[in-house]
Amino acid sequence: MPKYIIEREIADAGKLTPSELQSISQKSCAVLQELGPTTQWVHSYVTANKVYCIYIAPDVEAVKKHAEMGGFPANSISEISTIIDPITAE
Repeated sequence: MPKYIIEREIADAGKLTPSELQSISQKSCAVLQELGPTTQWVHSYVTANKVYCIYIAPDVEAVKKHAEMGGFPANSISEISTIIDPITAE
């Protein structure tokens, strides 16, 4: 199943409190339960003004549907073609 990286522009994302992050996470998980098991949230990276999320989904439309249902921005959605890390250098 394809993996996607979603760029979400969220002003002051890096200043969100643990409680706010928990609320956003709970909303995301509730939407994922509605969508069914084929769309999965792997994890997210929070920066000053953006959140980068990694999802496993059958297609881009499923990722867009999650964002729409959750009220989350999805400014950019890209399919991940390959993952590299230090082990790739060996």
